Amino acid sequence: MSEEKKWIQMSGSELRDVIAIYREKARKAEMLGIVNEYEVYQRKALIAESYLVNPDDITVGKVYRMIGTEDAYFKVERVKGVFAWGFRLNGEAYEEGIPLSLLQLDQ
Repeated sequence: MSEEKKWIQMSGSELRDVIAIYREKARKAEMLGIVNEYEVYQRKALIAESYLVNPDDITVGKVYRMIGTEDAYFKVERVKGVFAWGFRLNGEAYEEGIPLSLLQLDQ
């Protein structure tokens, strides 16, 4: 049985390869109409992309636009691993964690 590397141990190019594999599996699941499988692979790709983001580039207390959603903003309260914890502006009043890859860093 071969040992798979953890995402945190992978290089940028290895991560990009893994992301491409997940995107392709998601595409195939979508074509077959398997919605739950599609969602799982999309989420895995999104989290794997977060390992390509440097957590030091995230400023606590700053508001970031969220990628993939129109006019959604997220205020970062803290960063833990590859997740930013905070609140959506004009959203629910509860704290949530989102993958770093959802934050638009080039504002």
